[in-house]
Amino acid sequence: MPGPPKPHAAQRPSPSGSRPALHPRNRHPGRYDLPALVAACPELGRHVAPNPYGDLSIDFSDPRAVLALNRAILKRDYGVEGWDLPPGYLCPPIPGRADCLHHLADLLAGDRDGAIPRGPGIRVLDIGVGANCVYPLIGHREYGWSFVGSDIDPGALASAAAILAANPGLPEAIRLRLQPRPDRILEGLLEAGERFDLTLCNPPFHASAAEARAGSDRKWRNLGRAKAGGPPVLNFGGQGAELWCPGGEAAFLARLIRESAGFGTRCLWFSSLVSRSANLPGVYAALKAAGAVERRTLAMGQGLKVSRIVAWTFLERERRT
Repeated sequence: MPGPPKPHAAQRPSPSGSRPALHPRNRHPGRYDLPALVAACPELGRHVAPNPYGDLSIDFSDPRAVLALNRAILKRDYGVEGWDLPPGYLCPPIPGRADCLHHLADLLAGDRDGAIPRGPGIRVLDIGVGANCVYPLIGHREYGWSFVGSDIDPGALASAAAILAANPGLPEAIRLRLQPRPDRILEGLLEAGERFDLTLCNPPFHASAAEARAGSDRKWRNLGRAKAGGPPVLNFGGQGAELWCPGGEAAFLARLIRESAGFGTRCLWFSSLVSRSANLPGVYAALKAAGAVERRTLAMGQGLKVSRIVAWTFLERERRT
């Protein structure tokens, strides 16, 4: 899961060396155009000020500033009105989420002679849509895809539904669905005969609530921003199933791969972010054991951080077109 950026950063650090850059279709390759964002969402203005280098910036350690920035980006660049979150829910960095969708669009294009599929006929399942609903919002605005967003948290789904209700047409394009069994991912979620072109997921990173808090505390101490007398404030938020599950990312991915084999003919490509490169050998072994006929590892560069998507399919190419 994302950690706190350096305070007062005017922009995300530029990739260097062999690190992959943001996807060329990403709308956010460099500095945020803060004056334009403030014009679209004036409330952001109260968080904008010159940093020590004289550049306009926000304090990325302030959750209110991050929330206002995301609201402005979604309004200006994606036409999303009324985006908001209940306190404590995950407020993800928009450029990274957009990057994931662009790479997955290229993955789908690989089965279509390089033509990126667009329109509501492309159906995508977002596993763990969260209160922010960011993947479906961006994916629908960029490519016109239809989405089903699933979650085990009714509160998260209520927040996502409120966002959709504020935007005509979105409740029809983006459906929300409760997974009633927290110990399941796909099982019990898909309807009879339902098929998808793609699933995507950003798995819980930590193995326990204590581990999640310790990780956040360590990052804040490294930045010299530890909060005396209490737990650190998470600038990107996150709680419960957004941050941890028993066994952490590795266990979640093993369960997802195992369940996906039971739905192998009902989805062209399954995919998930894999935050820890150390988990890749286990993921590859699980995919082989599950009978995946093809897998791809898509590298993504997000500032100084390198992440990746692992995608897999149980269908030969001639069955994916």
